[in-house]
Amino acid sequence: MLTAGICRWLHRRGVKVAPFKAQNMSNNSAVVVGPDGRGGEIGRAQAMQAAACGLAPDLRFNPVLLKPGSDHASQVVLLGEAVDTVTAGNYRKLRPRLAGTAFAALAELRAAYDVVICEGAGSPAEINLRAGDYVNMGLARHAGLPTIVVGDIDRGGVFASMFGTVALLDPADQALIAGFVINKFRGDLGLLQPGLDMLRQVTGRPTYGVLPWELDLWLDAEDSLAYGRVLGRPAAPHGTDWLDVAVVRLPRISNATDVEALATEPGVRVRLTVEPAELAAADLVVLPGSKSTVADLAWLRETGLADAVLAHAAAGRPLLGICGGFQMLARAIHDPVESGQGSVPGLGLLPIEVTFDPHKTVRQATGSAPGDVPVRGYEIHHGYVSAADPALPPLLRYADGTGEGALLGAVHGTHWHGAFESDGFRRRFLTEVARLARRTGFRVAPDTAFAAARERSLDLLGDLVEEHLDTAALWQLIESGPPGGLPFIPPGAPPS
Repeated sequence: MLTAGICRWLHRRGVKVAPFKAQNMSNNSAVVVGPDGRGGEIGRAQAMQAAACGLAPDLRFNPVLLKPGSDHASQVVLLGEAVDTVTAGNYRKLRPRLAGTAFAALAELRAAYDVVICEGAGSPAEINLRAGDYVNMGLARHAGLPTIVVGDIDRGGVFASMFGTVALLDPADQALIAGFVINKFRGDLGLLQPGLDMLRQVTGRPTYGVLPWELDLWLDAEDSLAYGRVLGRPAAPHGTDWLDVAVVRLPRISNATDVEALATEPGVRVRLTVEPAELAAADLVVLPGSKSTVADLAWLRETGLADAVLAHAAAGRPLLGICGGFQMLARAIHDPVESGQGSVPGLGLLPIEVTFDPHKTVRQATGSAPGDVPVRGYEIHHGYVSAADPALPPLLRYADGTGEGALLGAVHGTHWHGAFESDGFRRRFLTEVARLARRTGFRVAPDTAFAAARERSLDLLGDLVEEHLDTAALWQLIESGPPGGLPFIPPGAPPS
């Protein structure tokens, strides 16, 4: 979020700026059309940061994306294309190729833009990983980058964390740490100031600012861990009824941002849950995307959530499956690729079968919903509908008229991510959900625009940077690089 804010600040100054994250680990990705016309993936956070820069997403903004499929293995997406699956063991063998690709991408961006703002990943003081690091201090050392350590004070222990981060780095790494920023502060800044003063005394480095906690910053979350129980701050309904939306927080949930657009609508309360009882009270239940469809379906059954979903559907109440969640609604899933489990029964709520293919579908999509309502979205999936009842109506249609997804009574399914960012389709869908749920007093707002809400969020980030950070000092770092004469803080790590 801070990277996006700095990018927005610079963009508003007329600077040609781009974001960069050498390696991201997230199942929340965005589709980018590469130079060859094919679709590729980057972290959704980097797509959001690109928007802060006024740019279309670029595969070089996030050259390496790791998409966890389990606690021990991740799919490797290199410059947008899935190339391998790695574990902690074989990752080491692939790492030189990944680092080389990341360094080359950064060099290209630095040649094409005035400024590149590089986001790290995790902590720069992960000393057990430093030898092979190319995302944090490994990247900073390679490119000679001035580096700011950002601390989340809402989690507590921020001063110890910042001091300890510097003190665990070797001398060459420490020489690049220019200072600190504190994020998510609530309270009286005067009470914090003695700590800031002492931090400067013991590290010889300034704090460039303290960013306040801001409730309105929740769109385009990096992953579902960024969400609380309820998304955003639900606005009062236009009518007399609220719509209650329960989204199942799957263990390998992907593209959880699909439901953020629903949460921007007044009178729509969207919450993530793992409680079967909460599904019973919901007007709409959503099964979101998953990086591990078969494994997460098994988890649904183990936790009793599958029974709650089936009961919800049996009562004729609205149900929506998106991508992996759509696949779970099938009669059968044939998966020799992602899980390797072969054929397993789905929830049986749609008369379709899903088969997984080694080739991954990654593309942007345009089309329409019934009534010629325009819809845009994107697809990222290995599974495809391999068999379906020919009488089953589609939920959407591609621009060429081909059907996509499925609609059976109150059960809706689609492979498209991002479809609800299309304002007309979102309003039409929520109106239908209210009818099926018998929320006769619910009315969609006529003027909610998701794209405008995203722009307001990006502008708010830029405002926070301008108002609360020492932007003159940041500009000095951009122009001059790491300050000279920064003191070494013992004990320091052995030279890397």
